[in-house]
Amino acid sequence: MQNILEFVKTLGAPRLAAMGAVTIALIGFFAFIILRVTAPDMTPLFINLTMDDSAAIAKELDREAVSYQLRGDGNVILVPRDRVARLRMQLAQSGLPKGGGVGYEIFDRTDSLGTTSFVQNIDAVRALEGELSRTIRTLDRVQDARVHLVMPERPLFSRDKVEPSASIVLRVLGTLEPTQVRAIRHLVATAVNGLRPQRISIVDEAGNLLADGAGDDNGGSDVGADERQVAFEKRLRQQIEQIVTSVVGPDHARVQLTADFDFNRVTETSDKFDPDGRVVRSSQTREESTASNAANSNQVTVGNEIPQGVQQQRQAATGDAAATPRDESRKSEETVNYEISKTTRTEVSEGGRVNRISVAVLVDGTYSKNDKGEIVYKPRSKEEIDQIAALVRSAIGFDQKRGDQVEVVNLRFAEPLPQPIAAPAGWLSGLHLSKDDIMQAIETVVMGLLGLAVLLLVVRPLVRRVLAPAEAVAALPAATGAAAAPSEAGGTAIVESGPTFSGEPSETSKMIDLAQVQGQVHAQSVQKVGEIAARNPGETVSIIRSWLHESAAA
Repeated sequence: MQNILEFVKTLGAPRLAAMGAVTIALIGFFAFIILRVTAPDMTPLFINLTMDDSAAIAKELDREAVSYQLRGDGNVILVPRDRVARLRMQLAQSGLPKGGGVGYEIFDRTDSLGTTSFVQNIDAVRALEGELSRTIRTLDRVQDARVHLVMPERPLFSRDKVEPSASIVLRVLGTLEPTQVRAIRHLVATAVNGLRPQRISIVDEAGNLLADGAGDDNGGSDVGADERQVAFEKRLRQQIEQIVTSVVGPDHARVQLTADFDFNRVTETSDKFDPDGRVVRSSQTREESTASNAANSNQVTVGNEIPQGVQQQRQAATGDAAATPRDESRKSEETVNYEISKTTRTEVSEGGRVNRISVAVLVDGTYSKNDKGEIVYKPRSKEEIDQIAALVRSAIGFDQKRGDQVEVVNLRFAEPLPQPIAAPAGWLSGLHLSKDDIMQAIETVVMGLLGLAVLLLVVRPLVRRVLAPAEAVAALPAATGAAAAPSEAGGTAIVESGPTFSGEPSETSKMIDLAQVQGQVHAQSVQKVGEIAARNPGETVSIIRSWLHESAAA
């Protein structure tokens, strides 16, 4: 213990402070490496969270004593990879994350006894907006969504009813197809009573109008003319590419298609009468008959005024056998009304008729290897090109009267042939290592190499430098003691010790220079050297002279 204390005293306060600082730094460095290597692999639990959801999830994780990290202003939460599935199930049981906005859980409150009807209607609209937002966010490419519904109330004693409308703001990844935009409009329209798809407007986060919500009073479709044309051309192009590439191979055909549409809406009404299709509607018959005597028909007498029946009885009573000449007339009139068959036809031609289709198909040739192993291009035959053109005509419904055009051309493509990607072979393929496993292994190896480099390049030189002066100091008293012992015995011993002491002047000077560079000379060694010089002044002078001669000779 005494030797340890003496060794510590010989080091001095500056060296002890340096050794302590180096020790603390090494402990901190290796503690960082150990913690970094043994730290659990963190993976996102949820991303794109709102502040309310982040606070609620962080509270649940603190209650479960689960370590987590917050990234990206709190909208991303990282947890250990081995606990992701269990934590998601636990949070789903608690209804987290809510996805921003409130849904029908707003009616779970028990303090709705004194709520007015106005507040209940507002809560119903908020709940419906929140549920629609959550449903839209489940769609592919939709990152976030906000829905605003306008549900106007019908005024009292009013016959007019204002239709509801809706506006949707989407934050998407990439771009949405027209079919996806229409799907969102119909999804919202069927969820809200009385809402038509034409009354829904959709805008993305960049301010681009994806769907117009102005409405169509004429009953037209909610699909624009340009969208219908693009969808039609895309569908035919895909059909042609599918049938052509099945013959020439993938990436060996290019198809361009243009369709000319007529978007005029025409209404035509025609009336047709059939003369052979007659039907009796009504019939009227009228008959008239008159009779008069020829002799006195023009005389005004009493007999002429007597009715005909009385006159005949009178003539019979008088026995007049001769018949009086008479005038008789008959008249018959018949009126028949017929109903002629009539056909009324109203034809409405909606816009979107195809006037003409033009198709251009570029087909690559075939490639083969010659005797030298070089790839040689070979054009396709005319018969094969004609067969491909016939397939294209059948795919588009070719109509020559309509003016359709189909051109199939065989040319060599400029881009090189795609090289197949070889599957990774070797013993690593059988380990089924993921990217995270490989990165973790590389990180562990780097940390180990860094720790080894610190040990060899930092710790070892510091330890050697700290311990080297102590060994030199211990060697100096031993050398001086060996010279002092013979000096007390007699002069002859002192003369013998002179060459021994003076035989190593360069080593002693090196130790003194080393002590001077370090800025500290041990007090005990200096005192012993002073005592030797005081007891033996002659030998000291001779040693100094020998040093001077050696210096001059050098």
